[in-house]
Amino acid sequence: EEMSGIVFFRTQKLGELKDFYLNQVGCQLWQDQTDCLIFKHGNFLFGFCERDDVDTEGIITFFYDRKEEVDQIYEKFKKIALSPPSMNEKYGIYQFFARDPEERMVEFQYFDHPVNMYLCGDELLKTRRSIRDYKKENIPDKILEEVIENSRFSPTSRNSQSYYFKIIREKELIKKLSEVRGGSSAPIGRAPVAVAVCSDPDLSKRQIQDGCIAAYHFMLSAWFFGLGTCWIGGMDREEVKKLLKMPLNHYIATITPLGYPAEIPLNTPERKELSWFLR
Repeated sequence: EEMSGIVFFRTQKLGELKDFYLNQVGCQLWQDQTDCLIFKHGNFLFGFCERDDVDTEGIITFFYDRKEEVDQIYEKFKKIALSPPSMNEKYGIYQFFARDPEERMVEFQYFDHPVNMYLCGDELLKTRRSIRDYKKENIPDKILEEVIENSRFSPTSRNSQSYYFKIIREKELIKKLSEVRGGSSAPIGRAPVAVAVCSDPDLSKRQIQDGCIAAYHFMLSAWFFGLGTCWIGGMDREEVKKLLKMPLNHYIATITPLGYPAEIPLNTPERKELSWFLR
């Protein structure tokens, strides 16, 4: 089994640290054990326990999806920052350092290159975005295989496992698919790869549900690995199936572009309050 971990520090200023990390840095209080507090920042867990001595070794590093977020938090901590944010060419990171109330080194940074999977469950669900513009950078085969590996655990009616994925890399075919619905399907042509998520009605009477669930499983898995997608609907057409050389009775849930986002939207789209969704 895979287990998570926590880094603990001894402290003499538990109250000040609670304010600093909870109210200023923006962490969540993951566990309150009275004299030990555990904080959560994405999938990063770290704790402080009230003791007679203090641990200050090491660096507590928070990293963000966008360079602009580092700039924003620098404005908040400008008075305690050691220097303004700058690019570290050696490691390909944009960073600045500050110190917490007990003089621990705290780093805030952005990776200016793709990084390995790191999102925790709630962050994955809340941060996924529809991406319509992509970098030209190719997707490594190993990453694509791992995205599919996660996706194959998508649930299906009676465990029929009726869905499948068609990976499309041919530029001319991608171009044709991007033109099927005009502007609505145009994002397909901006990505290095397109993926058709399909299902087989000979294996399941619920091929539509099976295909759609698998498609969203795929999109979440892709986001987990730093890849963007965009649900392109209305592609379950005879002309598309002929282009993809697949049986005409099979169902196409979506054909999504797939690639590293050219840019991730900084602001979260407006969402209605929780009470609106409870009927």
